[in-house]
Amino acid sequence: MRIAIISPIRHPISAPFMGGMEAHSYALAGALVARGHEVTLFASGDSQPPEGVELYPVTERHVDSAYPSKGGRESDVPDTHLDSAFAGILQKLETGGFDIIHNNSLHRYPPRLARRERIAMLTSLHVPPLETLRDAVHDARAPWCRFTVCTGAQRERWAKPDCDLSFHVVPNGIDTGVWGFCPHADGSAVWFGRITPNKGTAEAVKAARIAELPLRIYGPIEDRAYFDDTIAPYLGSQITYGGNLTAEDLSAEVARASVCFFTPVWDEPFGLAAAEAMSCGVPVAAFDSGAVREVVGEAGVIVPTGDVSALANAARKAMTCDRQFVRDRAVARFGVERMVDRYEELYRMCMAGLSEPAPEVDFAPDDLPPAEVGVRLAVE
Repeated sequence: MRIAIISPIRHPISAPFMGGMEAHSYALAGALVARGHEVTLFASGDSQPPEGVELYPVTERHVDSAYPSKGGRESDVPDTHLDSAFAGILQKLETGGFDIIHNNSLHRYPPRLARRERIAMLTSLHVPPLETLRDAVHDARAPWCRFTVCTGAQRERWAKPDCDLSFHVVPNGIDTGVWGFCPHADGSAVWFGRITPNKGTAEAVKAARIAELPLRIYGPIEDRAYFDDTIAPYLGSQITYGGNLTAEDLSAEVARASVCFFTPVWDEPFGLAAAEAMSCGVPVAAFDSGAVREVVGEAGVIVPTGDVSALANAARKAMTCDRQFVRDRAVARFGVERMVDRYEELYRMCMAGLSEPAPEVDFAPDDLPPAEVGVRLAVE
């Protein structure tokens, strides 16, 4: 198949990744090329996709370089900036000869374009519902447009009570070869991810201190003030920060830990870090936020969100979990090949839907630019 993947443009699709959505787009593109598909990745121009993947720049540089994140929240990006960027790729999406488009962009234009122009598209929803995107998703209902969420919890969130649109649950996949099994542990705890308030890094530090566990922290510092105020004062021999590492280097550091703290204090839609730790055989001590219970299950211990004393006790208890059991759960549920198998099945369903009848539709210019506007922006 000729496959287009539209990625988010907040960060580049380059290792080391800023977050789970970037890692997902990279892993998906690489896995599809390995299966013989022809893949074009629509991403920021400073991305570095896997070998064999063509890059089509949506913007010259990733959005966060011009509009940095503030306080762990989404960066204050003008709507006109994002709208112009995605309007500029509409013509290429329509005329590029793709058999299927896999949309991970979180923007309202691509689903409506697929509906209006009868383009086979699978849209994957990696975040809690954004109203503008949810409206676009429900507007795009058609036999050739399908939608995935990464957990059952997210399926309920994205549904509308007055609409029978169905969402396919496809858990995010990880490379269980890169995140390889380690049968032995060194007695330490690990935390990794974006260092920002909604990921709960500070809570992991507090719990590690209560449990008297050495803690190693890895990941990009998204909120410098948060890091300086709540993490840096505790760094020393027992609590260390190791920087933002590639998956290959990070997996080796994670694998030797006895427990992984996973501490989201927001409605976590999946929890890629938890799945990656589990793939190494590392049990998880986690807050019960969003889809955490669905992902971690019996491969760790889950406590009420924000209760650091309970989290400290959970870490000690989780360290007694059987590491092979933890690994087996991750491989069975979250292997990247399993994810791609399901995506390929859905690609075929979207493509088959092109032959089914459906009424023509159009949208207000703010919801989707008229066709001639998309052409003009694409060539400017």
